[in-house]
Amino acid sequence: MIEVKDIEKSFGDAKVLKGVSTIFDTGKTNLIIGQSGSGKTVLLKSLLGIHTPDKGTISFDGRIYSNLTDDEKRALRTEIGMVFQGSALFDSMTVEENVGFPLKMFSNKSASEIKERVDFVINRVNLINAGHKKPSELSGGMQKRVAIARAIVNNPKYLFCDEPNSGLDPKTAIIIDNLIHEITIEYNITTVINTHDMNSVMEIGEKIIFLKEGILAWEGTKKDIFKTDNEAITDFVYSSNLFKKIRKSQNKED
Repeated sequence: MIEVKDIEKSFGDAKVLKGVSTIFDTGKTNLIIGQSGSGKTVLLKSLLGIHTPDKGTISFDGRIYSNLTDDEKRALRTEIGMVFQGSALFDSMTVEENVGFPLKMFSNKSASEIKERVDFVINRVNLINAGHKKPSELSGGMQKRVAIARAIVNNPKYLFCDEPNSGLDPKTAIIIDNLIHEITIEYNITTVINTHDMNSVMEIGEKIIFLKEGILAWEGTKKDIFKTDNEAITDFVYSSNLFKKIRKSQNKED
C-alpha cells in the first residue's frame, strides 16, 4: 500500500499539486487520470522519488519516504518496478539481456539463477522463443511485454507504469492492460498506472483517481464512474461518445 498525504509541489510560481491525498491499494490496479497539465505525471514522479514534494508525505507500507536514510531509500528502490512510456529498452541488448539487467545491477544472484529467473518472467509475459531477439525485431506490443518482464524480474512490491498503452493499437492495448492486471493480482503488487486511455479505465480501473488542475477532484472504481454526478469526472470522461453509450447502457441495466 502507498499512502499519499497532503502532497504539494510547485515549480517556480506554478503550483502543480495542491494538497493531494489518497491511498493506492495492494493487489489492485490503481489508475491516475486527468487532462494534460493536471499534475498526474508530477504525482507519479513524486511517488518514484524523482520529485521531492514541498509539503506532505508519501508512505510505502508505513515507511515515510522523506524519513528514510539514503541506504533505506536505495533498498526501497529495489522493491520498485517501472514500465516506461516508450518501453526504454536497450537497443544493443537482446530480450534476455534487457530483462536480466536489473538482476545484474541490483542482486547478488549467480549467472544460473539470473538465467532461471529471466526465463521464468519471459515465459510469464508470453514471449517464448523471443529471448535471443533485439528490440528492433519486435512489435510494439512485444516490446511492452519485455518492459513488463524487466519491471517484475526483481519481484517488486510496487509497480509503476507510465502510459503503458502509448503507441499501441486498441486490441494490443487491451492485452497489455490485462497482463498488468493479472500480474498485479498474481504477485499481490501495488500497481500505479498513469494513463490517458479511457479503455484502460474500463478494463482494469479498480481504483481511479482523477486530477484536475493539481487537485484530486474524484476517486472511485470503474463502476463508480457510471453512477457519479461529479461534474469534474463526467465532463472529462463522457466527452467520448463511446462512454455516453456505455453509461446509457449501464443505467438501463440498473
